[in-house]
Amino acid sequence: MSKSRIPSSRHSSREPTPAPVGDVIRFAGLSLSGGKADKACLALIEYYPKHHKVFLAKIFDRIKSEENISADLKIHDILEQYQGMIHTLALDTPWRQPFCLRCQLKCPGYEACAVPHIKWMWDYVKEKNEKKKPKKLFTPYTQRAVELYLASELEEPFQMSHAMGANAAPLLARAAFILRRLNVRTVEVFPKLSVWRIGNSLQVLKSHLRSHKHAAVGDDSRRGILKELSEHNVAFLYDQDRRLMIENNHAFEAFICALTALLEYIGQTEAPPKNFPLGEDWILFPRERINWKF
Repeated sequence: MSKSRIPSSRHSSREPTPAPVGDVIRFAGLSLSGGKADKACLALIEYYPKHHKVFLAKIFDRIKSEENISADLKIHDILEQYQGMIHTLALDTPWRQPFCLRCQLKCPGYEACAVPHIKWMWDYVKEKNEKKKPKKLFTPYTQRAVELYLASELEEPFQMSHAMGANAAPLLARAAFILRRLNVRTVEVFPKLSVWRIGNSLQVLKSHLRSHKHAAVGDDSRRGILKELSEHNVAFLYDQDRRLMIENNHAFEAFICALTALLEYIGQTEAPPKNFPLGEDWILFPRERINWKF
């Protein structure tokens, strides 16, 4: 890898950023599911910069509630065990409401709003509507600027669920609840996009990259992706963890989240575009061409 550094960002992450602990720097990835499901997984990656090595240290699989102990408390307790030892926690879901819902100004309606992120979204939608029909507006109380950006400004369209849409809103609420008692730097990752960028950089078959969540062929896709990661010496994976990630997509995506946080640390993730509104949420995702020289 290139020389280690702590990235600075003008867009949202949840601070603080701890100093590296000893000779190892840890990154955690959390793939959430609904609060009443038993699918949440947490992966912990260890990076040894002096030895240029990355290890998948542990996966906490299918974290579930038991009688009077919630899965939320179990996730909190796991992360508390590593208090001060995790550089960054990467989530596969937002944990804050869209900026519009958090705004404290008197609201004139978004047709007349002059707040920068609303103006950015209007400019974006007007430009896109010139080229397509039917013309569509945005809803700033469910959508974020980053979701619009990822849908059209990369090498392929990446459609994210709206942060306050029907699918993502319960996960947002759960993430916010878990994080409120934790003191760890947190970033958001879109696993589908990270898998695409990581896989392309390693020349993984695009059919694998597009189907890693597919019920019928997802196992084979994840097996192919993990095979390339191992053969390119990106990270050391224990056999039992590799089998787990092949069988369980949530475990696989937790690992991808943690790996994306590591890529941010070494300067291999995309920065927001220059005109992106300050203070607006940003999704962490790898560069198109990743330097894997640890």
